[in-house]
Amino acid sequence: MVNEATIQHLHEMRLSGMANTYRSQNGDPALKDLPFDERFGMMVDTEWAKRKNNRLSRLISRAGFPMKACIEDIEYHADRKLDREQIARLATCKYIEESHNIIILGPSGAGKTYFSCAFGLSACRHFRSVKYTRLPELLNELAVARGEGVYRKAVADYGKVNLLILDEWLLLPLSGEETRDLLEIVELRHKKGSTIFASQIRQEGWHEKIGEGPLADAILDRIIYNSYTVVIDGEESMRKKKGII
Repeated sequence: MVNEATIQHLHEMRLSGMANTYRSQNGDPALKDLPFDERFGMMVDTEWAKRKNNRLSRLISRAGFPMKACIEDIEYHADRKLDREQIARLATCKYIEESHNIIILGPSGAGKTYFSCAFGLSACRHFRSVKYTRLPELLNELAVARGEGVYRKAVADYGKVNLLILDEWLLLPLSGEETRDLLEIVELRHKKGSTIFASQIRQEGWHEKIGEGPLADAILDRIIYNSYTVVIDGEESMRKKKGII
């Protein structure tokens, strides 16, 4: 017989997984002869799994991914020249434990955003916090924050996530103020968090986009020498292969 008071108390303690399992156990004759420890263990396991799934759902929702992507669905066409072993290693998220970065390079339509989101989902699956944004959006957000007097808070927020994904990296040249903003973010995250930089521009062209001088040197020094590089080749873009454009 189900003890309704117990069910109510479990719900009040936000243990709905245990409450539901307790109710289902009492309605299943096959489970009545199980020892108490086994039945209690089943209740705990259900609650544990429920909380893990809820936490994962929150991490994915907060990440702001623009598309659904996962490592398992990456297409290894011969012309893409992808390194399966490298991608599998990065999917373990050990690079986040080491506060290293990932640079994803490839032409337009090659799948850089997909790869970024796939690595981001892997991080969520390892219960790491993730934030996806495009570099132009980040720089615009910081410019607005400066005008509203909340610049330091906006910068600090980008330092809190375990993995920051910066898409459309250096697609356009930066102004002097944008370069200083970028240095703030890069410096804040250096050896404290991981960042994915997805770009059409090869590393040798980054200096020109950021600008000459010590600020550009400082930014690149904190990125390039602390990163794994994933290069996506291909004569035809993935968008064309899938008939998207």
